[in-house]
Amino acid sequence: MSASLNLEDHLGDVVRKARANAGATLASVARAAGLTASELALFEESGHPPRPIQFGALGAALGLNPARLEALAAGWRPRPRDLDRWRRLRQIATTQGGNTVNCFLVWDENTREAALFDTGWEAGPVLQVVRDCRLTLRHLFITHGHHDHVAAAGPIQERAPGLHIHRGGPHAHAVHRGGAGIPSALGGLRVEARAVPGHAEDGMIYVVSGWPGGAPHAAFVGDTIFAGSLAKGFVSAAQLREKTREQILTLPPETLLCPGHGPVTTVAEE
Repeated sequence: MSASLNLEDHLGDVVRKARANAGATLASVARAAGLTASELALFEESGHPPRPIQFGALGAALGLNPARLEALAAGWRPRPRDLDRWRRLRQIATTQGGNTVNCFLVWDENTREAALFDTGWEAGPVLQVVRDCRLTLRHLFITHGHHDHVAAAGPIQERAPGLHIHRGGPHAHAVHRGGAGIPSALGGLRVEARAVPGHAEDGMIYVVSGWPGGAPHAAFVGDTIFAGSLAKGFVSAAQLREKTREQILTLPPETLLCPGHGPVTTVAEE
């Protein structure tokens, strides 16, 4: 089964991000929610509303779906997925300083060639799976260059001679630059890169198809979208929303979304 992880963002985080993205004041959003400004500030910090919220008005004020907000308040979580359906897909979570980050290891069961999507904090858990499953790590696909997603890149490179690194953005070394729309092959699997700037200038997602048994596509989405929420638009919140709709939410509904933090989800659920 997929790893049991808390959501990356609680309901207060979702409201805080949306308010910041909309340029709305604390007071105006508090009035819509039926709270005082101080109550809204505490709610955004803790995720626990001090009293019932007017979800319809709050959603209208922030451009959010009131029913989804209410579901998050009631404890919504994405339906657990059995990753064994994808045959050779492992979710590996590592934690440092209270920050838990996912990386994902994929391999072709015939060639035993593997690809890693981001590295997480530590090389050890990844290299252990590579050893245990007798794999050859051929590719490292980086969704973006924030430290928690690439912290173990050096040690992994040392243990995987000839590793081909794929990354996006204008500052990527030419040898490593992963062209959007140019597929890579991993045995019988096909990896398509898509540019999704907004959270980070070099943001990329990778869509893997051709799974044995006809399993749906799996998209490794880094910090663009999480179960129940979007990431922060450090570069541009508007661009992040646009690229998420354009490059992720247009994928088939059953596509597995594998984010950099929190549990896996699907296009249909998001």
